[in-house]
Amino acid sequence: MPTLQRQDGLALDAADPLAPLREQFTLPDGVIYLDGNSLGALPRATAARVQTVLTEEWGEGLIRSWNTAGWIDLPRRVGNKIARLVGAAPDELVVTDSTSINLYKVLSAALSIARADAPQRRVIVSERENFPTDLYMAQSLAAQHGMQLELVEQGQALGRLHDDVAVLLLTQVNYRSGALYDMAAVTAAAHAAGALTVWDLAHSAGAVPVDLNGAQADFAIGCGYKYLNGGPGAPAFVWVHARHVNRVEQPLSGWHGHAAPFVFTRDYQPAQGIARYLCGTSTLLSLAALDCGVDTLLAAEPMGGMQALRRKSVALSDLFIRLVHEQLSAYPLTFATPLDAARRGSQVSLTFDGDGYAVMQALIARRVIGDFRAGDKTRGDADLLRFGFTPLYLRYVDVFDAVQTLRDVLDSGVWREARFARKGAVT
Repeated sequence: MPTLQRQDGLALDAADPLAPLREQFTLPDGVIYLDGNSLGALPRATAARVQTVLTEEWGEGLIRSWNTAGWIDLPRRVGNKIARLVGAAPDELVVTDSTSINLYKVLSAALSIARADAPQRRVIVSERENFPTDLYMAQSLAAQHGMQLELVEQGQALGRLHDDVAVLLLTQVNYRSGALYDMAAVTAAAHAAGALTVWDLAHSAGAVPVDLNGAQADFAIGCGYKYLNGGPGAPAFVWVHARHVNRVEQPLSGWHGHAAPFVFTRDYQPAQGIARYLCGTSTLLSLAALDCGVDTLLAAEPMGGMQALRRKSVALSDLFIRLVHEQLSAYPLTFATPLDAARRGSQVSLTFDGDGYAVMQALIARRVIGDFRAGDKTRGDADLLRFGFTPLYLRYVDVFDAVQTLRDVLDSGVWREARFARKGAVT
């Protein structure tokens, strides 16, 4: 197989039917952005939309805009757009609060259902490498419900589905390795064992095709600021299967989840359907920004939608893997991500036998932006260099240039300079 050259990337870009989608974004000149799996890029439409909400809807409309501008319905309207990306039906998904808070709601609901249906089931199963906030919430809820949280190694959860398991809590794409679960197969196995599933879609919504209803999933939550391009701190979303949504009350019984919030009764009566998973007043400026971000993904629908985006993300990450093999085999880099595209999301993680943080900082200084995730040293976990491949705005030639820059950083040894070892608060 001939060695690939930069002009091959340019040819791929020239033939790419999704290439026009890049024009939806404001990207800094000369920057190769490989961190959309942590924070999505800024859509061009966002600044004007937020300005309109500020100056016209808030500044001129004032409180009238809850009705005249439709503020009150925005969590549902944006939720219906996200539903198209994750296989949910209209009015089954709502945008609200943060990923952590939504996880608290749905995991609490799942435990309540499990306790009512099978009180002998007292165990929540998750993975040691699940995102820490998910585990923190599960720890807290296990204690509150008199249950036990058990953590297994990545890929071993199905082997722990015994008759004492109430809930299986998994992130569909692992934030460290990028490993991807087959949601339908895992959910079917959990149901066969009598357990409910709670899925975190933070690294899969907008990155890989998701079919919540097709998989018969039970509960799901997800993030708005990664692949959905909603901006820093964007609100999250929550989905509950129709068979469960009205069975129990979620624990955060705020007024927007009330059946009639503006009747102002003293007792709480939950709304029917997914609206009961709302809590307090929505963050309207952030919701407006997220609306623009979701639109950047829906713009791909005439071109094949999530299936087309997935094909390109696989092609981009396959190209990165091949170039690392071809150009960087002499360096102490190893892949932490499955090489089989069917088993990974839209990122590739590398380990480096050395100071990986410094390598990433040296890359960022050369305007190739990925990120670093430290491993749990008490368990001997490796530090990771993470690279996200967002097909909406990443070009094939960017992958060539990123790998060449990584090679330059390693060849020159510039990463050993003291300035790159100083850690910031956020890595």
